[in-house]
Amino acid sequence: MSKHSDRALELFKQGYNCSQAVFCAFCDEFNMDEETALRVSAGLGGGVGRMREVCGTVTGAALVIGMLYGATDGKDTQKKKETYEKVQEITEEFKKDNPSIICRELLGLTKEAQAKETAEPEARTEHYYKKRPCSELVENMAKILDEKFFEAEN
Repeated sequence: MSKHSDRALELFKQGYNCSQAVFCAFCDEFNMDEETALRVSAGLGGGVGRMREVCGTVTGAALVIGMLYGATDGKDTQKKKETYEKVQEITEEFKKDNPSIICRELLGLTKEAQAKETAEPEARTEHYYKKRPCSELVENMAKILDEKFFEAEN
């Protein structure tokens, strides 16, 4: 556990999506209220809109990094480069513990199962948490962010 991984896991288990859980767990670090953090990251869960593309933990982490390092001047290529490097760094760290950053691959979905996916979120039951690695992925990404960007500061 780390400073923010407990909060990220708690949020996920309250029903928030993976991206919301990661991003909102860190909103205290950049003085964003939780409601705004939850809204900003709401569409990124389930691999972006439940399309099973890039894992929501990765997109949530990218939002955190954007809040910390993101360029506010469209011509600031150095700041853009720094932000992209940080996102690539946490993604590589995530891949050390996980086989992919693609939601459907992390979930082990076959093409047939992927074709049956809809926008309807699954009920968060005990069975859901047992069959999905999402809780562990949320916790893992929050730990990575803490280790890379926050715990060294404390």
